[in-house]
Amino acid sequence: MTERLKDRVALVYGAGGPGQELSNGRAAAIAYARAGAIVVCLDRQADTAEETARQITDEGGRALALAADVTDTEQVNQSVEQALQALGRIDILHNNVGIAPAGGPLETDDAAFARVMDINVGSVHRTARAVLPHFIEQGKGAIVNISSLSAVRWSGYSYFAYYASKAAMNQATVALALQYAAQGIRANAVMPGVIDTPLVYQQISAQYGSVETMRQARQNAVPMKRTGTPWDVANAAVFLASDQAGFINGVCLPVDGGHSCAIPGLA
Repeated sequence: MTERLKDRVALVYGAGGPGQELSNGRAAAIAYARAGAIVVCLDRQADTAEETARQITDEGGRALALAADVTDTEQVNQSVEQALQALGRIDILHNNVGIAPAGGPLETDDAAFARVMDINVGSVHRTARAVLPHFIEQGKGAIVNISSLSAVRWSGYSYFAYYASKAAMNQATVALALQYAAQGIRANAVMPGVIDTPLVYQQISAQYGSVETMRQARQNAVPMKRTGTPWDVANAAVFLASDQAGFINGVCLPVDGGHSCAIPGLA
């Protein structure tokens, strides 16, 4: 445990994960707690939020688990009110909810495209709208949005709607940062590159023939010749939420082992 975020209240939307596995959201929630924050673990599935909260409290941290669907304005508003009633304040808003269905424009109908945008970008809109009045009243607050390197680079996978939504999230982050900067509010995004998460094994491993082939291909794409972990993303989020990043605002930070700087095929 450290005191970088001592006694601050962090709302982490998308804090769950499959079983006891380590997702980006779960790692972020645990990392905030290890930095001293009281973490409100939020997920659409209550049991996964509760598992994350359990892992935090087992380490001696402080956590509260709540269920909330980020596509439902009423549920988002209610979750913020529950957090305020239980803990009295909110200092950090962390958005980690997202989906990445495969398909280009020809394979993606209007409903599918709208759903991706509603979840991936609409979630940021709803949670920010619910939390901002409290940040403004206290004259301080930090927003950390988990975007993707796919916001600015082609990843090699056919995820048209996902690319569009993450690019929108980046600019939404910039808009939040600049509009509310003078009121003591900061907003930044983390853009993970090739990260080894449970979702990768569920969603894309079949494209490679074997898990080992997938691992090797993904490692080779990164200049450092290894994939990142959810802790790499979580540690960046903790830094951006902390006072150590107090003069950092409106940044979309690649956490990618140099991938965004490389010429494809020459990494």
